[in-house]
Amino acid sequence: MKLMRINYFAFIIIALFSCSTNENIIPEVPISDNSIYFPPLDSNTWETIPAATVGWNNEAMQPLLEFLDNSNTKSFIILHNGKIVNESYFNGANASTNNPWFSAGKTLTAFITGVAQEEGFLDIDESSSTYLGSHWSSLTTEQENAITVKNHITMTTGLDYNVDFACTDPECLTFLNSPNAFWYYHNAPYTLTQSIISGAINSDFESYFNTKLRDKIGMQGTWIPFGYNKFYFSNARSMARFGLLCLNNGTWDTTEILNEVYFNEMTSTSQNLNPAYGYLWWLNGKSSYILPSSPTSFNGKLIPNAPDDLIAGLGANDQKLYIVPSEKLVIIRMGGNGDEGQLGPSGYDNLLWEKISALID
Repeated sequence: MKLMRINYFAFIIIALFSCSTNENIIPEVPISDNSIYFPPLDSNTWETIPAATVGWNNEAMQPLLEFLDNSNTKSFIILHNGKIVNESYFNGANASTNNPWFSAGKTLTAFITGVAQEEGFLDIDESSSTYLGSHWSSLTTEQENAITVKNHITMTTGLDYNVDFACTDPECLTFLNSPNAFWYYHNAPYTLTQSIISGAINSDFESYFNTKLRDKIGMQGTWIPFGYNKFYFSNARSMARFGLLCLNNGTWDTTEILNEVYFNEMTSTSQNLNPAYGYLWWLNGKSSYILPSSPTSFNGKLIPNAPDDLIAGLGANDQKLYIVPSEKLVIIRMGGNGDEGQLGPSGYDNLLWEKISALID
C-alpha cells in the first residue's frame, strides 16, 4: 500500500472522527514523590509539572517546539512520571484531533496478545494454524504448522515478502524461508495476528481490545480498516495513556492489565536476527538493527541520540510512541512525515532526540 494513499484516507477519517470535547489540565504541581501519576479514567483532567521543576533545561523547550512545528507535527506530549510537562498542537490540530497510529499501533496488538495468553485463550508458542485454521496460506500443511504465533509478532514467519506487503489472501502468503531463519518487516503476517486473537477468543478482536485494554485505562479511539490493514486512530492523550501503562510495566495505577513476565518478554530482544525488535516493539541500545523494507543489518543502536533503554512504537509518517524508564518519560509525536516517510524508524527519530536530549540533559 502506498503511503500517499494512506495519507489521503487518513485525512478523511481524521476529519470525520475528530470530536469537540476539550481536554482539561489542572494546575501545575510540584514533585512530591517518585510514584507514577495516573490521570483519572472518568475525567479529562491531567496534572502538569513545569520542566524547571523536573530539573530540565527549559531554554531548550522552544527550539524543540519550533522543530516540531516545522516538521509537520500535529500533536506532541511529554510526560514525566505520568504528569504533563508539555502538551502542544500544531498545524491545525488540537487536543481532540484523532490521528492514525499506523505501525505504532502494532504495540497495541502485541499487548493484547499477551492478555489473551494470560487468560488462557492462546499460547504464542503454538502453531498459528491452531487459531487461524488450515489453509490460511499457500504453504504445505507441514510448512504452515511450523509457523507459531510468536513468529507473527517477531517478523520471523519466513513467508515471502516479495509480494504485496499487506495482502493476507492465501495466494499472497507463500514460502520463502523456514520460520526463525530470517527477519523481515512483513506487514501481512502481523495483520493476521488480530485474526489469530479473534480465532482464539471466538469473538471479534475490537470488542476484546476495547474491554481488556482501551476502556480499562481511559483511552478513546477505534480500529479502522484500510484495505488489508487495520490502523488505530485516537487523540494524542490516548496514546499517552497507553505509554503510561507501559512505563509501569502493564499495570494501570494498581490494576494489572498485563502480567509483567510477558511485558518484559515483549519489550526485550525476541530473536537473534534483529536485536532491536521485541514483540512488535522497537528497542534501542542494541548492537545492531534491521530496518523495514530491507534485509540488511546495521551495526550500532537504532536511535543514537536516545537513551539506551528506550522502547518504541514507530509508525509510518513518523508516528512516535517513546518510553524511557530510566528517565520516567513517555513522549508522543503524531502528524505528517517529518523525514523521508519510512514505515517505522526513520532519520527523524535521531533529529527529534537531539532536541529532546537538549531539554532533559
